[in-house]
Formats: sequence, C-alpha cells, structure tokens
Amino acid sequence: MSGFDTNPFADPVDINPFQDPSVTQLTNASQSGLDEFNPFSESSQLTNASRMTPASQPSGHSQPAVLQTSVEPTPQAVAAAAQAGLLQQQAELERKAAELEKKERELQSNAASINPRQNNWPPLPKKCPIKPCFYQDFSADIPADYQRICKMLYYLWMLHSITLLLNLLACLAWFTVQTERGVDFGLSILWFILFTPCAFLCWYRPIYKAFRSDSSFSFFVFFFIFFCQITIYIIQAVGIPGWGDSGWIAALSELHGNLAVAVIMMVVAGFFTLCAVLSLFLLKQVHSLYRRTGASFQRAQEEFSQGILTNRGFQNAAAGAASTAAQSAFRRN
Repeated sequence: MSGFDTNPFADPVDINPFQDPSVTQLTNASQSGLDEFNPFSESSQLTNASRMTPASQPSGHSQPAVLQTSVEPTPQAVAAAAQAGLLQQQAELERKAAELEKKERELQSNAASINPRQNNWPPLPKKCPIKPCFYQDFSADIPADYQRICKMLYYLWMLHSITLLLNLLACLAWFTVQTERGVDFGLSILWFILFTPCAFLCWYRPIYKAFRSDSSFSFFVFFFIFFCQITIYIIQAVGIPGWGDSGWIAALSELHGNLAVAVIMMVVAGFFTLCAVLSLFLLKQVHSLYRRTGASFQRAQEEFSQGILTNRGFQNAAAGAASTAAQSAFRRN
C-alpha cells in the first residue's frame, strides 16, 4: 500500500538540466575568459593590429585607362601585302624548279655515265654533218611481247614513204604526157616532203613510246593520228584528179591516153590500197594489245596533267602570268 501514499497531484521534483557538472564547468570557464578580456588593453590592440592586413597602395601616380582604337589597313597596304605574298610564292616556286632541274641533270648525267644512249636513227655516216635525231633499239626498249607489232608498224612507215615516192614519180610521168597536170605533180612533191616525216613523228614515235613505257597518253595520240592516216590512205587510193594522188580514178582516166603512164599510176594506187588495208589490220592488233595493258582514258589524262605541270616552260609561263597579274592589281589600287 506504500505505492498509494504519494500524491499524484503534487509538483514533481525539480530537475534542472543546467545543473549538470559538465555544463556548469564549461559555463564558468567561458565566463571567466570573457571577464578577463579587455579590448582596450595594449596587448589586445597589438594582436588586432597584427591580424589586420593593410590594403596595398599602388606605387607611383595612377594612370587613367585608355581605349586603343583599331586602325584598318588601306587598300594600298592590302595590295602591297598580296603582291609581296605572290612574289614570295613565285620565288619559292622558282627555287624548287631550279632544284628539280638540277636533280634531273644529275640523274641524266649519272644515267649517261652508267649506260650511254646515243641517238642512232636515222643511220647516217659519221662524216655526215647531220647527226641522228632519235634512239631506236627494239630489243632494248620494247618488251618481247610487243616487238613484233612494233617492227611491223616501222615497216609500214617505210612502205608509206616508198609509196609517196612512187606517187611523186607517177605524177611526174603523168605531167610529162599532160602538161595541165602540173598541179598534181607539185602537190605530190608536197605530200612526200610533208607526210614522210610527219608520219614518223606523229604516229610511229608515239606507238614506240607507248610500248616502251606503257604510256596511256601515247596510245591515245597514236589512235587519233593513225585513224586520220587511214582516212588519208583511202583518199589517196581513190585518186581524185587535181589532189596530187595517183589513185584509181586518176589511173583509169589515163587509160584512154598513155597506157604506160596509166599502168604506173595503177601500181601506185595498189600501193595506197595496200597501205590502207595494212593500217586497218595493225590498228586492230594494237587495240587488242592496248586493252591487255590496263591503260585507260583517265590514266592518259593524269599523265598529260603531270607532264604539263612538270614542264619547265609551263612553270615559267605560270610564274610570269602570276607576277604580271599581281603588278597590274597593285597599280590599279
């Protein structure tokens, strides 16, 4: 019954949490520190002064900020700078071209010292003042697979030259029996002088270079010129009077006049016909070999562009044109 002796309505025992010994100890310590602190003491002032960092003052006289204005270059200055850049590029190109030319001469001299290749065509006597102009050696330059067709084209050119010489003689004979055929005789002389070297340079040498170096550009030059040559052969074989050709029409027209001259002209017409037939046959043979080499029109364009860009004359012309354009632009400004 002792549990019921307490009064539930009585005030509970006052418990002050701040009376805890640990709390009271800290409170008394902080209070004593505040009581001992004197902000006006000399030591406190020295401590505060040491903690305060004075602001740094700029040395010397302060200068006001000045806004720099931008200056635009004049057109004359721009043109002068452009001309200077072009001249510098031109000098650089000329220096590189000189270096390439020097290296090319060195390589050529080295190659000549190792394996000298002297021109041997046309074969002329050593005492002759005119020296050979070309080097030709089928066994050394042309691969074995192409030597036969290349030699046949060379023989075709020889037949071409002989035919033009016979045509000149036939027209001379025709002129002797008919004085009004002087135009044919004169044109036959012109065709012999003109077509003999042109055929060698325009279609035989390109096909020789094409077989020697596998050049697509040389192949295309040969095809174009040789097709024109076949067309000329057909016209010469027809023999239109007044064109300087002893063809079939001119030979048959002379049958009623002088029979011997007509026979000579018919022989020449037969030679022109043979040249046309052989040309068609060799053109087909070369085209079949061309398709095996892997050449193409795109490759021919690349070879042509590379040859033009590396040409010394073209480089000098381009540099001169650029310099002239820069100087004219500078003078206009």
